[in-house]
Amino acid sequence: MKKRISDIISIIVGALLFSLAVNLFVIPNEFGEGGVTGLTMITYYLYQWSPGIVSLILNALLLIVGYKFLDKTTTVYTIIAVFFNSLFLILTKNWHIASDELIINAIFGGILSGVGIGMIIRVGGTTAGSTIIARILHKFLDWNVSYALLLVDLVVVFASYFIIGVQSLMFTIVMLYIATKVMDFIIEGVNPMKAITIVSKEQDKIAEQVNGIMDRGVTVIYGRGYYTKEPKELLYIVISKQEVTMLKKIVRSIDKEAFIAIHDVRDVFGEGFVELAK
Repeated sequence: MKKRISDIISIIVGALLFSLAVNLFVIPNEFGEGGVTGLTMITYYLYQWSPGIVSLILNALLLIVGYKFLDKTTTVYTIIAVFFNSLFLILTKNWHIASDELIINAIFGGILSGVGIGMIIRVGGTTAGSTIIARILHKFLDWNVSYALLLVDLVVVFASYFIIGVQSLMFTIVMLYIATKVMDFIIEGVNPMKAITIVSKEQDKIAEQVNGIMDRGVTVIYGRGYYTKEPKELLYIVISKQEVTMLKKIVRSIDKEAFIAIHDVRDVFGEGFVELAK
């Protein structure tokens, strides 16, 4: 129950931040947007239709069509996100910020929208619209959610060229790129993991130290040296970036001739990291 409440709070805050990005930076500077929000921007610029109401209608239709691609929790979270996003778009429509620098507005618009959508996606929700399509691509093609969303959004953005013009289009692309990077950072977290492969003649001592001092698990992989034809035991360890220095010290103190390969890891699920259900 505590996690559910925490997730819902995260979704509400994310919806507020995204709405502020639209009302403070996108609309005043006549930028475009991606997905359903981009379509609402087009209808707003052409007919002055309320982005909040249009967004609610379009997202509701897409949710009806795409709910079968989402699990029950994601569907509920998405409904909450869509409702509060539309509500905040209406409540903050008269909010303004004193800034005439287009590039600054594009940067901060990207940051706010990236943080907002990232907070929603991180807990398992979506903002419907193109985010549903992005999650479908992630589920079936294992595409990165952020970049799948960027691709889908760019289609709508380029369609808005005929409404907002080339300059606003360029600033919109900058804003979306920043939003994608920020979103990626929020979704993946601030604590990137490293996968370490160690080849050493003292693998038992190293594994013992890693278990005892660092309280990290070690997997032994059996291999064979191609040149020497001798069997070898490789140690495979997943740790946080901050723990790499300590691991190097442990290995160096035991075997200065050890071979260490360090790999970036995007997602780590399981005991000691993130629950697989997330």
